[in-house]
Amino acid sequence: MEWTRLMVLDLAPGEVYAHACGEAEWIVLPLSGGCEVRCPNPAPPAFGARGPGQSPGNGPEVFQLHGRTGVFDGPTDFAYLPRDGHAEIEAAAGGRFALAGARCETRLPARYGPAGAVPVELRGAGHCSRQVNNFAAADSFPADRLIAVEVLTPGGNWSSYPPHKHDEHHPGEESRLEEIYYFEIAPHGDTPGLGYQRVTPSPAGKTDILTEVRTGDAVLIPDGWHGPSMAAPGHDMYYLNVMAGPGGTREWLIRDHPDHGWIRGTWDGQDIDPRLPYPTYPRAEDHR
Repeated sequence: MEWTRLMVLDLAPGEVYAHACGEAEWIVLPLSGGCEVRCPNPAPPAFGARGPGQSPGNGPEVFQLHGRTGVFDGPTDFAYLPRDGHAEIEAAAGGRFALAGARCETRLPARYGPAGAVPVELRGAGHCSRQVNNFAAADSFPADRLIAVEVLTPGGNWSSYPPHKHDEHHPGEESRLEEIYYFEIAPHGDTPGLGYQRVTPSPAGKTDILTEVRTGDAVLIPDGWHGPSMAAPGHDMYYLNVMAGPGGTREWLIRDHPDHGWIRGTWDGQDIDPRLPYPTYPRAEDHR
């Protein structure tokens, strides 16, 4: 992928991972467990007060990420790492952590993102209901190019629906963004979870995918109409979306597939799936 980056770390208790940011900005996002993120050469501060998980003073930045038990246990705190920076990530009790990145030009300061500030949104209705944790959406957290959100879909529902695309630049209508989907699927007892992802060709590209997805799988979407993401009945679906592109404005503008966009008009007469939000979260908003 030209613009987006993704790594998933499984760290044993006490294990330390050394990360060089290179030409990309990154977010350290706990998927399960917590960690300490140490940045010996942070960029100069530019966004005011430090967060509660952030070290004081002018020396190396240290972020204590409380994390969470798992991806269905609500939003998590996170740490932003600047281009050309370095960091060490240490999980005292072990855990799994996503590093979501985007190639960028501007070096912004290392920062802490508190879980309580993550906007939570409920989209769709009925069997198209899903939850979006907008922790690094374009309008919720400053970055140079990186856009990243989490989507949680109850078992049996369709997400990323209607199919949509963002692979061409049309000012005010569509932004050019490539995208990575990283999946985790809830098991049912001892039965591993599974789901399905569809991507169809668009005028801008030839990506054509229909694939089964399980925990740890990723789907790369350089172009194309993407959706639905289908959660098998009994297996709730999580995916992390990582997006970036060449546009001068950091924004998420999409076009619905012309054959399927009508489905939005049916949601006004339906309730949002009562299994949402994960977990009960008082700031959830309804966006259909």
